[in-house]
Amino acid sequence: MDPTQAFCPNPECPARGQIGKGNIGIHSRKERRFLCRQCPKTFAETKGTVWYRLRTAAEVVRVVVTLVAHGCPLQAIVAAYGVEERTVASWLARAGCHSQAVHEHWVEQPRNLGQVQADESRVKRQGTIVWMAMAMRISTRLWLGGVVSERRDLPLLRALLARVRRCALARTILFCTDGLRAYVRAIRETFRDQVRNGQPGRPRWRTWKNILIAQVVKRYERRRVVGVTHRIIQGSRRQVNTLRHRSQGEGTINTAYIERLNATFRERWAPLVRRGRALARHTRTLELGLYLIGTTYNFCTPHASLSQTTAGGKAVRGARTPAMAAGVTDHCWTMHELLSFHVPPPRWEPPRRRGRRSRALQLTIEQWCA
Repeated sequence: MDPTQAFCPNPECPARGQIGKGNIGIHSRKERRFLCRQCPKTFAETKGTVWYRLRTAAEVVRVVVTLVAHGCPLQAIVAAYGVEERTVASWLARAGCHSQAVHEHWVEQPRNLGQVQADESRVKRQGTIVWMAMAMRISTRLWLGGVVSERRDLPLLRALLARVRRCALARTILFCTDGLRAYVRAIRETFRDQVRNGQPGRPRWRTWKNILIAQVVKRYERRRVVGVTHRIIQGSRRQVNTLRHRSQGEGTINTAYIERLNATFRERWAPLVRRGRALARHTRTLELGLYLIGTTYNFCTPHASLSQTTAGGKAVRGARTPAMAAGVTDHCWTMHELLSFHVPPPRWEPPRRRGRRSRALQLTIEQWCA
C-alpha cells in the first residue's frame, strides 16, 4: 500500500483526485483501506476500479474480460468456467463502464488530430437493427470514440463528432467520411464557437478555420462495389492532399482505415459478428462493449504499422500501441493495469456564494485550488 499514489474519491472532499499532497494515510493494512485526513473518510484500495466489492478472485475476472475483449462468446465462457451468464454480464458491465471512464480521462484531451476518418456500421440487436458510428485519428490509429443509436441520422453523427471535438485542438483537420449527407452539416455545426461581443441578443457562431471535408462515395450493384467517387466538400484539393499525405503517406482519399477498424471490432466483440447468434439485448450493452474493445485496442494492442524505425531503416523491437504513438502513455498496458487504473474525479471547485468568504473557506481554496 502506497498512500503517496492514492487520492481521495469522496466527491465532497476539496482534496479529491489529488496525489502527493500528504492528506492520505493508511487506515488498515489488513483490510487495505486508506484514510483521507481532509474529509476525514476511509476508502478501500480498490475503490474506483473493476475489483471494488468483487466477490470473485480478480484473476478470474481479468481472464474472462480478456477473453471477451478478444472475441470469445459469452456462452463459451459460461460453459468453461461454470458461472452464470448474468454474473459474466455484470463483470462486462463493470469493465465497460471503467473503460469508458479511462477513455474519457486519457483520450478525450485536446491534441492536433490531422486527419480523422468516421464511418457507421449496421449492427443486429435482438428484435431490431442499430447503427454504430466510430471515428479514429489516422496518423496514430487512435480510436477517438463511438456512439450507438437506433437510427442512422443527424443526431447520431452529432453525438459522435461531439466526442471527436473533445479530442481536438482548433487546428487544421481533415475529415474523410462516406457519402452520407448529414456529415457535412454535423461537422460544421459541431466545430464552431460562440463569439460574444457584449451586445444583447443571441451571440453568433464562428466555424473553425481550416476544416477540410472529403467524402468517398461508393456505387453498388448486387452488393458489389462498381464505382468510387471522391468528393472534396470543403477546402482545396492541395490542402486535402497535403494533410492526407502527412498523416497516411501515399494513396488517395479513402476510408480504408476506419473500415479496417470496424472489422477489428466485429472480430473482437461477439454481438457484432455478422450472421452470428450472440446478439445483444440492449443498446447499452453494445455501448459498453464498444468502449471495452476500443480501450483495449488503444492501450493494450501493439499495432504493426506504428513500429518505429532507426536511421538505418530497421524496425525497433516491439510495436507501439495507438496510445503510445499519440503520446498518451509511454508503455503497452496489460489488461490488469487497464482494469486497475484509478480514474481521478474532477477537481474540487469552491462553492459560489454571495457575500464575503469565510477565513476557513479561503484557506481551503488556497490549499487545494492553487
